[in-house]
Amino acid sequence: MAEPVSVAADYLAGSRARAARTVLGQVVLPGEELLLPEQEDAEGPGGAGERPLSLNAGARSRVRVVCGPGLRRCGDRLLVTKCGRLRHKEPGSGSGGGVYWVDSQQKRYVPVKGDHVIGIVTAKSGDIFKVDVGGSEPASLSYLSFEGATKRNRPNVQVGDLIYGQFVVANKDMEPEMVCIDSCGRANGMGVIGQDGLLFKVTLGLIRKLLAPDCEIIQEVGKLYPLEIVFGMNGRIWVKAKTIQQTLILANILEACEHMTSDQRKQIFSRLAES
Repeated sequence: MAEPVSVAADYLAGSRARAARTVLGQVVLPGEELLLPEQEDAEGPGGAGERPLSLNAGARSRVRVVCGPGLRRCGDRLLVTKCGRLRHKEPGSGSGGGVYWVDSQQKRYVPVKGDHVIGIVTAKSGDIFKVDVGGSEPASLSYLSFEGATKRNRPNVQVGDLIYGQFVVANKDMEPEMVCIDSCGRANGMGVIGQDGLLFKVTLGLIRKLLAPDCEIIQEVGKLYPLEIVFGMNGRIWVKAKTIQQTLILANILEACEHMTSDQRKQIFSRLAES
């Protein structure tokens, strides 16, 4: 074990500052520093104009960069905190910058602001509900964070109910806070999930795969049976079909799709359609 550790240490020491565009889709290690070419540099790509990625809006560069999971802001530097593949999404304006994140496989969910998750109410504490979201600590949910809720008109939430909501506070120094309304005060599909149905857990990578805009799995599953389905970024899926048998079949298919090829999925879906 000493030899791989020393090799990794030498690798980090020798390539601590690498250009982000040259490692897109490649594996990055914790501790690496990402570099981007200066937007206004006239020397062309790969020239001497590469410098540490600045996240502060300066006079020379107005590029807006968003740090996603696996990356951390340290002053005006961008450091890698997780092992995985570096990903990048261009902004809609096409003016450079965009969103950078590290696509990694992990078991424990770390709350991220804006993520929609499925939680389980574990306790009532005054005006606050404690919700288990699969993280290191439960999230708090106020009874006023529901559509139409007032001090007199409280939502009917009991211990053990499933909650679909989003994070408005999520950082390492504060307790996660959830709400079940959007910025306009509307539920927009969030709130207490029905009593029927099946809740099961999958990997975080599979959730991101299923929620991708070009994912064909959900379209193929929807052709089998009429269903209701809710995805949580914390690795939880709630599904409900007409019968218990159909619900179990859908759950087994979604769990197995992570390690299937496109041809294998088509064969399974064709068999189910015939039966």
